[in-house]
Order: sequence, then structure tokens, then C-alpha cells
Amino acid sequence: MPQCDVAIVGAGAAGLSLAWRLLSPPAGVHAPAVVLVEAPPGSLRPPERTWCYWEEGPGEYDDLVTATWGHLRVRAGVGPATTRNLGPLRYKMLRSPVFEEGLSSRLTALTRVEAVVERIEDRHDGATLVCRTSDGAPKSLRARWVFDSRPPAPAPARTALLQHFSGWFVRTDRPVFQPDVVELMDFRTPQPRNGLSFGYVLPTGPREALVEYTEFGPAALTEPAYEAALRHYTRDVLHLGPHDVLARERGVIPLTDAHHTSRAGRHVFRIGAAGGAIRPSTGYAFSAIQRQTRAVAAAVHDARTPVPPSAYATRHLAMDAVLLRGLATGRVRGASFFGRLFRTVPTERLLRFLDGRTSPAEDVLIGLRTPVLPMLRSAAGLPFLARTPR
Repeated sequence: MPQCDVAIVGAGAAGLSLAWRLLSPPAGVHAPAVVLVEAPPGSLRPPERTWCYWEEGPGEYDDLVTATWGHLRVRAGVGPATTRNLGPLRYKMLRSPVFEEGLSSRLTALTRVEAVVERIEDRHDGATLVCRTSDGAPKSLRARWVFDSRPPAPAPARTALLQHFSGWFVRTDRPVFQPDVVELMDFRTPQPRNGLSFGYVLPTGPREALVEYTEFGPAALTEPAYEAALRHYTRDVLHLGPHDVLARERGVIPLTDAHHTSRAGRHVFRIGAAGGAIRPSTGYAFSAIQRQTRAVAAAVHDARTPVPPSAYATRHLAMDAVLLRGLATGRVRGASFFGRLFRTVPTERLLRFLDGRTSPAEDVLIGLRTPVLPMLRSAAGLPFLARTPR
């Protein structure tokens, strides 16, 4: 017999969100026995990170967010900036340490195991996790259902880029930030030949902000290159003046047109990035993770087979594949592409599109606001490209 109903591998956004939802069943429903297996402290644990998402009205994690904003701004390389009022939506910033600490009080019934999962064996009546603890001792755990949220292995793709970034948490000597406006994409950065680069500013007060330098490209930069790019952006573009760097963060998010399969066996499933929650055109994933884990928890509570749903519609993934190809080949210039979308598409519709929640008719209207000929050329070549491991 299984030792628990559900085993979750990994304690990132997907693993913790699923654990909390499973242990918060509807009235009259018995909560399953859940075990969370997380790697010991070290390189296998995810670093601290910042998640951003948008939603309407009060949200489930509002007591944990660092800041919220009602306006977004996109700056093209030249010309005036586009500032958009989000109306009923709010753009929200959530720090992973706060998320983990905040959820811990909601997860008192959770059993946590510190170990590295070496393999998962799918069996007729459940699955077995073969693990090794930090002191090298073997450990096995049996579960009815297993959800694996560890970063996925590279999958065959026609186009593969990286969204790689480095950020500084800064405090300036004088008030320089607009606390209610996020600089979502500031393209006043040197643009690579293929792909794109931009600045990203999340102000938490008139003198405090997370300032990031981001690229979409084939490879991450060196630490000195990121530092040089951030110095240029903060000094020559933002003109911050004297400031202190309080903390740093770095990250790499894969942007590919690879196929992600959420089911890895009869009783084993992938969630989060491993389950296709990353939007290939933007790198956003947090909202999709919440939709995915909400559906999985509902299935477990209803005693149904809890197959994680696809995070995005097939047509949205197809549109993203075309855009990635256009950026990778240089046919589509990222600064003008995103700048035009934010200038010409209603904000609420565009954000629903980036979240994968627009209708086919709305997708057509948005597609007409893109550089049609370069996108068509990119689409025409995709069927002839082989999918290779990236």
C-alpha cells in the first residue's frame, strides 16, 4: 500500500502551490496525505527569485506580495513611452522567500522530506520514489500519485532561446522612481543582432526598486557582462545618481517551442516548468502554475485521475513558435514588435493574451498588429525545421 496519497518533488512555486491547494480541500472533503520531497541545501535547490503576475481584484497571495502596481510602461528605443492604466487589474510582485515562509503556516499537515530523488518508478498501484538523503543514506517513498516539479531536461525543439537576466535591488539617494508604474520593457538598451534586450524596473517606493537587465538570446552572459549592462542602464539610461545595491538576483528561463508532456506515467505527472507552464514568448509562468495546480487539486479531491491540464492553447503555442523563430533569425525586431503591441492593443486584451486566455477572434486581431510579412516568413519555414535537443 502507498505510504501517502500524493508525493510532490520540488519546493518551488509549483510544488508549494500544489501542496497548499491539496491540503485546503472543499468543505466535506478529506484532505489527502501529502509528502513534499525537497533537495537538501545546495546547488539543487532553486535560488531566491521574484515572480510577477497580474490579476483582477483580491488574490490568494495578497498578504504575501511585496508590491502591486496599477500602471505599466513600455519604452521603445526611440520615440515617446507608452504608459497604460491597468484598470481593474493589478501587476503583482512576489518574492520566493516570502512565499515559502508565508505558506509554511498554511501547510502544517504537510510532511517534508529532505532528499534527492534519483528516480521514480511507476507501478500498477502507484509510484515509488528512490531517494538519497544528505548523509548518503538511501530512502524510498511510495505514493498513489507523484507530481514532479523539478526543472525539465532539454527537449527537442525547432527554436530555443533563453530569457536570461540579472537584477539589482537598489536604494537611491533621491526619489527617482514612480511607485505606481512598472517599467515593463525599456528598450533603451543596446539591442543584439538577433533576439532583444530591455530594462525592467519594479519600484517598491520612490527610492527603492528592483532593476533588471534582460535579454532573449541563445546564451547567458558572464557575470562581468551583466554588471556592465546594469551599470550602463542605471547610470546612463535611468540616471539614478548615487545608489546602493542591497541585493542581487540572476536567472535563466528557457523559451522554446518544444512539446511538454505533463504525464510521465500512469501515476507520475509533471507540473510547473516541467509541465509546460512557462509561456514561450514571455517567460511568465506563475499564473499558469496556479491554474494548473488548482485543476490538479480539484481532481485529487474529486477522486479523479489528476492529469495536469495544458497551460496554454495549441494556437497560442503556435503563435509563440512563430515569434521565437522571427526573433532568433532577426526577421522580427523585438523592440518594435512589443512596442507596437502595447501601443495598439487594448491593455486588458493584451494581458489576457500573454496569459493565454484570449479567444481565437481576439488572437486574430492581435496578430494583425504584428509585422505580418516577417511573421509569415517565419511561419512558412517552421514545418521544414527538425526538432533537435536544445
